[in-house]
Formats: sequence, C-alpha cells, structure tokens
Amino acid sequence: MDLSVKLGSLCLNNPVIAASGTFGYGLEYGSLIDLNALGGFSTKGLSLKPKVGNPVPRVIETSSGMLNAIGLENIGLEAFLSEKLPQLKNFNTRIIVNFFGDTTPEYVEMAQALSDVERVDALEMNVSCPNVEKGGLQFSSDPEVLMDVVSSVRKVTQKFLIVKLSPNVTDITVLAKAAESAGADALSVCNTFVGMSIDLKTRKHHLANKTGGLSGPAIKPLALNLVYQTARAVQIPVIGIGGIASGEDAVEFLLAGAKAVQIGTANFIDPASTLHVIEGIRKYCSANGVSNLLELKME
Repeated sequence: MDLSVKLGSLCLNNPVIAASGTFGYGLEYGSLIDLNALGGFSTKGLSLKPKVGNPVPRVIETSSGMLNAIGLENIGLEAFLSEKLPQLKNFNTRIIVNFFGDTTPEYVEMAQALSDVERVDALEMNVSCPNVEKGGLQFSSDPEVLMDVVSSVRKVTQKFLIVKLSPNVTDITVLAKAAESAGADALSVCNTFVGMSIDLKTRKHHLANKTGGLSGPAIKPLALNLVYQTARAVQIPVIGIGGIASGEDAVEFLLAGAKAVQIGTANFIDPASTLHVIEGIRKYCSANGVSNLLELKME
C-alpha cells in the first residue's frame, strides 16, 4: 500500500507529521519511537534569540483538550543549529523547522539563516504572532500584512515554505489566498483557538497569561471545517491540524481536502500517537480497497 504523498516539491513517505510545539526538537522522542517511520516532524517554534516564554502556570487540561500559554519558549536559532540539528542529521524523516518573529526583518533573517542548512527539508512560518511594527496586530489577521511578510520571506529562501494559519480570524480563506499569492508552497490549517479557563475555588484564571491556545479533540470539528474551506479556496497543498488522535481522524482530514496531517496534543497522551495514526490510515485503506491516498475522495 502506497502511503506516500507529494506536497508540491516536498515528498513524504506517509502523510503524518508531528506538529510543532508538541514534539520538542525531535530528539526528545528519538528514544520512544522510530522517527524514520514518520512522514516528518515540525520543530518547536524557533526565534532569533532564546525566549523564556510566559510565567507558570501555562498549561491546563480542559474538556476533551488542553489550553496552553507557553509563550513560544525556545533555545533560539544559534543553539538549535549548533546543538540540536547535528544530532538529527542521521535521520531520514523530513525535518520541518517552525519559526517566527516579532517583525518582518526577523522573519527574513530566520529564513535566510535556515535556507543555508542542507538538512532542513522545509520551513513552517508561524504567523500567529504579534507584529510589533503594526502595534501588536497579528501577522495572521490582516491579509496585506500577511502578504508582506510571506513575500519578504519568499524572496530570500528556496526552501519549501509552509505558512501556518490561525483560526482566530473572520474568514480563513482570505488569509489563505493572501499567503498563496505571496509565494507559500503549502498551508498548515490550523493553529490553536483562543480560550480561557477559570478556577472556581480561587476565582482566578487557571493560566497566568489568562488566555491560551485550545487544542485536542475538542477542536477537531472546527479545524476540519477550516481545512475543508481552505482546500477549496487555494491551489497549493493544505496540511490539516486539529484534534487528530487516530487513523480515522486523519482520514477525515484527507477526505476534507488535506494532503497531509499533523499530530499535536495526542503526542502528550501517547508518545507513539503518530505511529498509531499511520497504522490506522493503513488499516482504513486496506479495509476499504484504497491502494493510494490519491483515491481518497469525498462522495
């Protein structure tokens, strides 16, 4: 059975990618699963300089999901290139580096530096970040701002460029089209939904940041709808994200129009979730006479 997929020029052995922010830098899972069995993994989001993130508490379990306000804590570009990447060179899986910036020049500088690294197979822009040049306006919420940052990055890199969109917008298809026209090779849909949880005993927010990103099975129907809309609005591949925890979940996203999927919160429940999803897709295809993922179509 052929589970391989082509996202434009990026070829994956199977459509399952470990999502950014839930898989460390890949090495953390190396002793738990066979990384080469994955279609790929997306690193923890990287910035130019190390970032300490938000104060604790910054994670809380919710009904069928979790809220996180980690604040994009990471070791920074230099430490990643010198300490983490050399240990990843012997793996065959696709390495996708997720990155972000506070300004367009920071995005450009990150993309330029990563473009010179041969072992990096693709870049994933996290545009759900405040743009300090625009008074805190998120890059992901204004199509003109998004076009500017994506086109600026596109000019300095030949790497396969994925733009990870936020669901916290009025019409995701407008942003998807903007990213496509600016030169994105693929879109990740979608990032977490903004949510809140309150402690009834203390009558205070559970999270020090007050709000956080909601992920897990709770958001699956919402994410599935956004993938369905986006896949019909653009010509470039869409990577589906949001509450996927089984092969059946993944197949739903593929039927909705996604060419690949990312597994996030499920990794915290079971470190081998990605492998179970791959096997679940294989079993579904076998049971339904599907020999190639291109055959998966909505009736």
